[in-house]
Amino acid sequence: MHHPNVLPSSGAPIRVLVADDHPLMLDGIATALERQGGFEIVARAHDGEAAIEAWERTRPDVGLVDLQMPVTDGIETIRTIRSRDPGARLVVLTTYRGDARIAMALKAGARAYLGKNAGGDELARTVRDVHEGRYLLPQALRQEVARHYAGDALSARELDVLRLAARGRSNREIAQLLGIGEATVKTHMSTILVKLGASDRTHAVTLAAQRGFLDF
Repeated sequence: MHHPNVLPSSGAPIRVLVADDHPLMLDGIATALERQGGFEIVARAHDGEAAIEAWERTRPDVGLVDLQMPVTDGIETIRTIRSRDPGARLVVLTTYRGDARIAMALKAGARAYLGKNAGGDELARTVRDVHEGRYLLPQALRQEVARHYAGDALSARELDVLRLAARGRSNREIAQLLGIGEATVKTHMSTILVKLGASDRTHAVTLAAQRGFLDF
């Protein structure tokens, strides 16, 4: 039985671009996502160049990009989109979860990867998580990807979250103390882990202290 997803707080659906060179796969992914509810497919592209053009034309919330595409492959497509729109939130689509190029795509700027055999629920959950600012990276790649954030200081709000986490506060308590939603706290923590290359919040506190982000 179909259970529609909750729409973003604005009430608007999450706007999605899907890029895949196989028409049936592209249509299948787009249809599966739309059936979940709360999503709008604003562009479809059959190759990398078309995906880049469609991104600039529609500026979607999230892009699903196949690794293997003609003209411009998925990695270069992601790199180009991110160079023109640094805030772009992109998910890698791949047939094989063990594809070595997944790591290259993540380092090029993708925030997550998804197998093409994923069900509608997993597809929707991944798009929603990435839209909310999370990085869904395999643990083994955290340290490598973190190098690309080596010069990025934590934001003031991220520091607020980390200081409270260091004092043993739960996500719910942090949300109440800062006057923000618990989901927002989780998003901040996810970004903190990626920026620092940390495995968990305790590791993040240790690394932040070592780098001088925390003054205790």
